Amino acid sequence: MRARLMLLLSALVMCFAAPVWAETRLLDRASVVAPYDGRVSDFLAVDIGAGTRCVLSGSDLTRRHAPWSSFKIPNFVIALQTGVATGPDHWRAWDPSLRPAAGFWPKSWRQGQTLETALQRSVVWYFQDIARDVGGSRYREILKRWSYGNAEAPDGDDGFWLYGPLAISVEEQVAFVSALLSGGIARSQDTLAALFAATRDSEDKGRIIYGKTGSGPLEQGRAGAGFEGWYVGWVTRQDRAPVAFAHYVRARTYADLRVFRRDQSLILLEACGF
Repeated sequence: MRARLMLLLSALVMCFAAPVWAETRLLDRASVVAPYDGRVSDFLAVDIGAGTRCVLSGSDLTRRHAPWSSFKIPNFVIALQTGVATGPDHWRAWDPSLRPAAGFWPKSWRQGQTLETALQRSVVWYFQDIARDVGGSRYREILKRWSYGNAEAPDGDDGFWLYGPLAISVEEQVAFVSALLSGGIARSQDTLAALFAATRDSEDKGRIIYGKTGSGPLEQGRAGAGFEGWYVGWVTRQDRAPVAFAHYVRARTYADLRVFRRDQSLILLEACGF
């Protein structure tokens, strides 16, 4: 399996440079199967080989939002490239005195983690520890080089991707993923292979979905003000270039977006012909 993945990564880096967009397809929001029921949904997908963009009609692709846990994709790479984590199996013990459990924490968070399990379980405290060790200066330098949103990471802030000030648009999320797949972000295939393994979601008919969700309240401490969330990732396909995508959703409640953000992404990718 690892040998297969390394061959795939070699092909991605060699063959699929960042494209000039050749065509934009517009998906009619009214024709999409799943109802929106008051949700706001912004979606963009790109075939990074052909340079074809697919946009959900009415999407705001340039407005920036907090990335929430979708930031765990770049944070995973940063942890490995800075040496703050020695590999995907890098272990950190949970210290309840430093990171006390909140009432909403699932059982899976209340224990030690590896870098890989922390990404898969979306364990906030682990990546807050990573942030403390990386430091604001290194984050700002890396995120600016990667053109990741506004690249804001204040010194001493170990949660800047949750309520801000870090913010990124749908278009910038897709550009980041495209650069990642084209070899412009990860310095080694081992890092990319570890990320692929940690973010693998599902497989169907030779197409493999990789992605990461993220979400939080629109206003800190006010769940009644609504929630926002992401599903960001890519699709690999047999004998064709991969597709990078980002889906941003706003909804009245967390329940209204928890499953919707991912499931609707798959519907939209299918409607795009990707």
